[in-house]
Amino acid sequence: MKHKLPLLSLAVAVSTFVVPLLAHHGNAAYNYDKKITVSGIVTEWIWANPHCWLKFDAKNESGEVTHWIVEASAPPTVSAQGWSHNSFKPGDQVTVTMIQVKNGQAIGRFEGDVILNGKPFPPHDNGSSGNPKGGPKP
Repeated sequence: MKHKLPLLSLAVAVSTFVVPLLAHHGNAAYNYDKKITVSGIVTEWIWANPHCWLKFDAKNESGEVTHWIVEASAPPTVSAQGWSHNSFKPGDQVTVTMIQVKNGQAIGRFEGDVILNGKPFPPHDNGSSGNPKGGPKP
């Protein structure tokens, strides 16, 4: 009985750290060799862990709408760069530089500049947006 409580405590502590690590995804789906820039109208900004997500609609050359979803880093990371849960609102115009998934779907990850309603966002940012340039890949 004397050793059961410390062992149980250790098991709980280890599982607290292991489960989130197993839940996180890799980045093999993204094409880090090619950045793209897409403009559109914000439909939703999701402020959540482990990643924030920007959804927006962009029209192609034929006038057809493509529904994009772009991954950002976690709220603590983007907060340090001037982003907040109020950064994007439905109807805002955005231009996003991102890396797209390799299969060509309308899914990306912030990787560079963001233009919000015609102005650089965040205003004090030097091109490092949801994924800081030179920073770790999520």
